Formats: sequence, C-alpha cells, structure tokens
Amino acid sequence: MLSLSDISARIAGRLLIDHATLFLPEGTKAGFVGRNGAGKSTLFRVICGDLSAETGSVSLPRNCRIGQVAQEAPGTEQPLIEIVLQADTERMSLLAEAETATDPHRIADIQTRLVDIDAHSAEARAASILSGLGFDHEAQHRPASSFSGGWRMRVALAAVLFSQPDLLLLDEPTNYLDLEGTLWLEDYVRRYPHTVVIISHDRDLLNKAVNSIIHLEQKKLTFYRGSFDQFEKQRAEARELQMKMRTKQLAQRQHMEAFVERFRYKASKARQAQSRLKALERMGSISAVVDENVRAFSFQAPEKRCASPIISVERVAVGYHPGQPVLSHMDLRLDNDDRIALLGANGNGKSTFAKLLSGRLEPETGTMVRAPNLKIGYFAQHQLDDLVPADSAVDHVRKLMPDAPEAKVRARTAQMGLSTEKMETAARDLSGGEKARLLMGLATFHGPNLLILDEPTNHLDIDSRAALIQALNAFEGAVILISHDRHLIEASVDRLWLVHDGTVKSYDGDLEDYRTLIVGGGKSNSRQATQTSGASKAEQRRAAADRRQELAPLKKKIKEIESLTASLEKKIQVLDAELADAALYETSPETAARKAKERNDAEAALAEAEDQWLQLSSDYEEAMAG
Repeated sequence: MLSLSDISARIAGRLLIDHATLFLPEGTKAGFVGRNGAGKSTLFRVICGDLSAETGSVSLPRNCRIGQVAQEAPGTEQPLIEIVLQADTERMSLLAEAETATDPHRIADIQTRLVDIDAHSAEARAASILSGLGFDHEAQHRPASSFSGGWRMRVALAAVLFSQPDLLLLDEPTNYLDLEGTLWLEDYVRRYPHTVVIISHDRDLLNKAVNSIIHLEQKKLTFYRGSFDQFEKQRAEARELQMKMRTKQLAQRQHMEAFVERFRYKASKARQAQSRLKALERMGSISAVVDENVRAFSFQAPEKRCASPIISVERVAVGYHPGQPVLSHMDLRLDNDDRIALLGANGNGKSTFAKLLSGRLEPETGTMVRAPNLKIGYFAQHQLDDLVPADSAVDHVRKLMPDAPEAKVRARTAQMGLSTEKMETAARDLSGGEKARLLMGLATFHGPNLLILDEPTNHLDIDSRAALIQALNAFEGAVILISHDRHLIEASVDRLWLVHDGTVKSYDGDLEDYRTLIVGGGKSNSRQATQTSGASKAEQRRAAADRRQELAPLKKKIKEIESLTASLEKKIQVLDAELADAALYETSPETAARKAKERNDAEAALAEAEDQWLQLSSDYEEAMAG
C-alpha cells in the first residue's frame, strides 16, 4: 500500500531521516512513535508531497486518496454538519452533477456511483462522527465560527474521518480531544476499513487501536508487528541481542588485530596477517545501543502537611456569571493523600471545578473550607502563554528566588528537567514539552499540598509521560488530574470523580466501566451495570482511605527511616573519600583510625536501618492489602 524507499529528509539544514525504508500493506493500522522533534511530522509531509525528499521515493497505489486533518480549523458561518458533508468531494460533485445532467446513461452512472459510495446515508454517518467527537444534535447545526479553536479542530478531524481516505494520516489527534473523544476515536480507528498511520504518545490508544508500530530512532525507521507493549518487549530483546553481538564482535576484532600486529612483518605469517586485515575491513561494525535519556520530573514536597480534609465543599455552586452556575449541588471532601481524576466531556465543567479548588473562582453559593496554610500548585495548558517570551527558564526561576545565589537558582532550574542549554533559551524558543516542564516546575516551586494538573501531557512524548507518572507517584501531596491519557490516569490515581449534569460526584466504576459507558451500546443499561459492578470498588476505595488514615504514623516512621538511610549513605561516601587519601595515614594516623571506626559504625547503622525499613514497609503493605 505505502512504500518508502531510501528516504532522506532535512529541515532547516538538519537531517531528520537518513536513507530510511518502509513498506505498509493495505489495511495496516500503524502507530508512529519516536521522540518529539525526531521527524515524524516531517515524514508525513514527505508522504503527502508537501516536502521533497532529499533522496529516495514514495510509492502509493494509483488514485490513492490521502487524508490529513487540516492545519487550520474551519471558522466559517456554515453549520458543522455541512462542513463535514462537504469533505466527501466526490459525493458533492456527483450530487451537483445530478442536478443538471440530462443524458439518461450519465444519470444512471451517477445514481449507481452514489449507491456504491453509500451517499444516501452520508448525513447519518457525518452526524455519528460529530456525536462521537462531542457535538450533540443542536451543536451540529450551529456555525463553526461560534466554537473555540479546540472544538473547531474536532470538526476538522470529523471531516477527514468522514471522507474515508485510503491512507489516513493522523498527527497527535488526541491533543484536542477529551477522554470521551479519545475513547471514541480509539474504537473508530480500530474499525477503520483502510490504512491508518497515527502519530501518538497515548499508550492506551497504541495498544488498543493499532496492529503495528513504526519507530523512528536515530534517523531510521523500524517496523514492528503488534501493539505498543509488544513493540517495547521486542525492542528490548533486540537491543539486548545487539549488545551481545557487539561485545562478541569487539572481542573477535581485538583478537584479529593482535594477530596482525604480531605477525604482519614475519614472512611466514605475512599472508595470514594480510588475510585478517582484509577480514577486518569487511567486518564493518555493530553500533552500540544509544540510550536517549529522559530527564525526570521533580515536584517539590510540601513543607508542612495539612490535616485532612484539606478542602471541603458543601452545597456549592460556581460559575462565571451571577445566577448562571456551571456546577451546583456539590458536596465533596478532599483529603491530603487523595489521588483523583476528573471524568466528563469537555464543556461539562472540569476546568471550572479545577479553578474553584485552586481559588481562581469563588463559590457563588454554599460553603467551601480550605485547610489553613494550604498551598496549591496549578498547571493548565493555556498557562503556557503566560510565560514571558523573551525570558529564559533561569530568568523565570530567579524571580522566585531574588536573594538566592546564582548557583542555587541554576540548580533549582535543573531540577525541572531542562538541560544546561535549554535553561538559557528564551521561552518562546522552547518546545511545547520544554515549556510544560518549566511551567510544572514553577507551579510546584513552593511545595504545594495539592497539585492540580489540567491536561499536562499534550506536549509530552511517551517516555516523558512515564517520567511524569513516576513524579506523581512520588509526590507527597494530593493530586487532582484532568487528562485524556488513560494510562496516566490508571497509573497515578485511585479515585474517580464524574463531572456531569451540572455537578461533580464520586464515580463508583473504573475506567473500563467508563469506556463501556462511552463507546458501548445502551447508555442507561451501561450506567446501571457500572453502578452495580462498581459498588464493591467504591467500598474498597473508602476502606483503603480509612486504612491510609490509620496507618499514617507507620508511614511517617518509614519516611523517617528513609531520611536516615539517605543521611548515612551520604556520610559513608564522605568518609570513603577521606579514607582514600593516602596522606591521611601518614600525617594523622589517629584521625584515620577514628574515621575508619566512624565508617564501620555508620555501615552497621545503615544495615540496621535498612532491615527496619524492610520490616515496616512489609507491615504497611500487608495492612493496606488487608
């Protein structure tokens, strides 16, 4: 279906793809992965003919229709349904011709073709796609100009899906979708009748919707069959084999080079030496595995823990205009160790609720109580525009540490996961992922008790998302998460709240129940099944919260021992460095003996602390499991 032969592509003098080859059979559903900036979008431009390849060629079947989401979202006065219907240009052309055709044979041909392309069900299909992407019947008949840019991008996506191209190229389509739209798209791509290549960093989408993975690494393309999880396993096995083969080859090369060096000038061995020299030239080399290390996220721990509940909400209503609440009748409690994800379609009020919790909106009615000295860190995608374009990351951090020495300012900036070069780069020249890292670092700078993240992954690749999960799981405060990334939700939260029908309530099902509710048939039946099957899960969550409260002293003791072991390990490192100085034993043998004893005592204390930590951790895990 799609054949790339010896493709090389360059942008602004930078070589992104170097003599890469790929073949995709008809009907392939391929996820296209690789680090941000590796050249995935560039390859899409080459396939579409928008960018000329430096070398090689692209081969597609004759009359193959390629579909991509338009770069600019429609903003006309046309109703959404009309914009989507017009995306099928063949249907529109045939309908227009049918109005004026007079030749009976041509009229028959037109009507036959309209039947072949299922033209008479077009409006129902377009409405179904728009509905799946979050537009109800009323919204479908509103003009595109009445929607924001993010919603209009959904219309552009709906249009290309409706046109059903032979080769569908999707570049990060979930960036402007909520979880509900992402779940629907996952199901749609899986059932799509033609070839799909989708650039995505959404692990669940790559596990459920595609049957193969294209990996762009070190300017080369590699094709793997299976889901993303299978790709990771195959890649790990291939890397391990490559390292073994490289080690074996290096040993063989060293042996041959030693033979040549020893015997090349001996007449009796010269021929054998020359033979080995030629073998060395033919051997080539197996490249070493290069790890592109991902910098970790680091969220500052709260300086002081607040007593639970950190926020309580009773009969609260909130909105942007008096008397017109977006959310009302809310009765909720947030504890200091809660990890909660907000579910609900965009437009239902998730961001409004996040602003209420963060203090950016005040309750219109009802009572909302925050714990004394509660610190809240808030991250939302729109805040990327709040960064000062001309200021570097160091400049932004320096404003929060005006009296600190420059070394401390830079050290704190480095903790945000930015390289030395990027720390000095103006914010306007940072990538989306680098801006997100900076903004998250600024949001958590003062050690918040509550961290609110509104779609934090839009500009992060898969490895950076994994680093974010690790940071959230290590964070000692409470977390409120809004995300369309199901893997992030499942890996970092333990409670779900549903924002729906103008209020916020605890959701007793899990994400699989919610997926059934969104993409399965019979909403009322699915909801009833969800509530029935989720009852025990709700009880389990409440029991787990109670157990965490009871075990708080034990967890505190474990934290104290962790601090002690870190201190002892650092002390041993310092003593080792001092005892490694041979001059110490000559100039002050008494000091050397004393330090050696200190090291032995510290090592014994460390061993005892580690044993105690293992026992207490085991007790804690058993108590939580019970």
